[in-house]
Amino acid sequence: MKENTKTGECNRREFLAKLSIALSGIAGALVAIPVIGSIIAPLFQKRQEVWRSVGAVESFEIGATVQVSFIDASPLLWAGITAKSAAWLRRVGEEEFIAFSVNCAHLGCPVRWIAGAKLFMCPCHGGVYYEDGSVASGPPPRGLYQYPVRANNGQVEILASPIPITTT
Repeated sequence: MKENTKTGECNRREFLAKLSIALSGIAGALVAIPVIGSIIAPLFQKRQEVWRSVGAVESFEIGATVQVSFIDASPLLWAGITAKSAAWLRRVGEEEFIAFSVNCAHLGCPVRWIAGAKLFMCPCHGGVYYEDGSVASGPPPRGLYQYPVRANNGQVEILASPIPITTT
């Protein structure tokens, strides 16, 4: 009779071991599925691009470079003021505009337009850009990111999209 009791205890131990392994596997899957989903989901989502109005065509002087603000292409519900983005906009002709990112291509610091020198300057790391957005000096690996711009129904619109920032 002792053998049956021992056999019964071994079966109970095996059952509990298998049960704990199964429950651990289920718990691991419940944690892993959302993590894997958040990693893979951006690969299948289309990049959201939105044309944002930044003002009337006649409100911009030909040859002048001004800073304009717009709402980011994909603002999160809780983003608040951080959903605002900006660009340096220059009116080149009657219906022709150029828009540059306000972020330095080096580490994303905000650049300033110095009208007298006709240069964009990054005060953080000494990056300098010519008025066409190309690198004049400093550590930036490339020129300023240029936004697509259009004049549409008397309004200047910028194609709001994520800005690539290079750190190499």
